Amino acid sequence: MLKNGMTIPLGIVVRKTPGATAWAQWAWKVVGVLPGAAPESWKVLRREGDAVEYQAGTVDLELWRSDTEAYLAELETKSPGVYVVMNRVDAASDAAPDFEVLLATLSPYEAQDYADTGEDIVEKVPMPAKLRMLLRGFVEEHHRPEEFVKRRRDKKRVDLIEDGVGDARIDQASDVYRAPTSKKRAVLQ
Repeated sequence: MLKNGMTIPLGIVVRKTPGATAWAQWAWKVVGVLPGAAPESWKVLRREGDAVEYQAGTVDLELWRSDTEAYLAELETKSPGVYVVMNRVDAASDAAPDFEVLLATLSPYEAQDYADTGEDIVEKVPMPAKLRMLLRGFVEEHHRPEEFVKRRRDKKRVDLIEDGVGDARIDQASDVYRAPTSKKRAVLQ
C-alpha cells in the first residue's frame, strides 16, 4: 500500500505465435493481465500448437490519488483497458522474447507519455471486470474535481509607457519605426 494510493500485483500475459514474415520468426503480443498474480517470469500458461501463452512477469500496478482524473477518463471510454509498457532488449536466442515488461498503468495520459518517446512499446489490453470495479471504487473514493477559476486581468494600464518603441535617435514622432540615417542625408531629404 502506498501513502497516496494503492499497489496491485499484475501478471502480464504474452502470446507467442509463429511470425508471418521471413524477417520475424516469432510474433509477440500482450493479450491480457492477471490481477493479484504471484511473481513469475516467463511461466508457460497454455499451449495451442505453435502458439504459447506466458506470464511474462508480474509488475506492481500503482494507483495514485492525484491521477484520478486520468483513471476516470479511461473508465469512460468504450472499452477501458490496461496499458502495458515494454522495453526492447537483445534476445539470447531466436525463441527468446526481445523485450521486457517495464510497467502497467491504467492512466491513458501516462501511457501516452511512454508512447511519445518512441523508445518503448505500449500495448492496450482489455481491463478485467474485477479490476474495473476496483478502479471505479478507488476513483469514487479519491476523486475531487478541480474547480474552474477564471483568470482575471490586472487593472494596471500597461499601454501608457512606450518603452522600446522606435529608435531614440530619431527626433521625428511621425514614424518611430523608420531606420536612422546620418544627419547629412536627413538634411538633404
